[in-house]
Amino acid sequence: MRNADTGLLRTGLLKSGILATLALCAGLFGPGPATAQTLAALPGVSAGLTPGAEARPILAWTDFCQSYPEECAFDRAEPTRITLTPSVWSTLVAVNRRVNRLIRPVTDQEHWGRPDRWDLAEDGAGDCEDFQLLKRRLLAEAGLPRRAMRMTVVIDEKGEGHAVLTLITDRGDYILDNKTSAVTAWHETGYVFIKREGQDSQAWVSLGGATSPIVTANR
Repeated sequence: MRNADTGLLRTGLLKSGILATLALCAGLFGPGPATAQTLAALPGVSAGLTPGAEARPILAWTDFCQSYPEECAFDRAEPTRITLTPSVWSTLVAVNRRVNRLIRPVTDQEHWGRPDRWDLAEDGAGDCEDFQLLKRRLLAEAGLPRRAMRMTVVIDEKGEGHAVLTLITDRGDYILDNKTSAVTAWHETGYVFIKREGQDSQAWVSLGGATSPIVTANR
């Protein structure tokens, strides 16, 4: 893990070509608020989600992988878990908060005229999965193993399909979500977990939740 200071995060945004103009905003990656989450405040190790049988991926995910194959590739040499250090935790919190603040939420129907499309919010707008895919790219650029960051489909508090990013860590599974700037343990989200990316392939795995939604159309 490289030193993920604020300069590196800003460089990552510019290097990837995503949100380049937004990255010019004053204080984009300046110090966070005094109420920012800290690693020391987290509870001890908690049980992670238990993957089950192979599951069919969301169709829009398959299309995304054809457009962005590097975002769907796994390096088997990478760790399968993220080691949470104070520096890594600060990076997770900062990326989650900044992406949530900078991307304009819009449904795929409004944005693209279709019910579900996954991309990297390169025009500064997107819905739930676009937020999470961008976060994953930025975190991978900051040195976190992509293999330990899994796109995940859930049923949210409204009973609708929703996409979050699961971080598999040495202290349990944590969730990045565009609905909150808090990095949350999976069991504290209130969501029903349906399925997520598998470990080493484009196959997905079931998480034992209810019937899978066809799309993740939530903002």
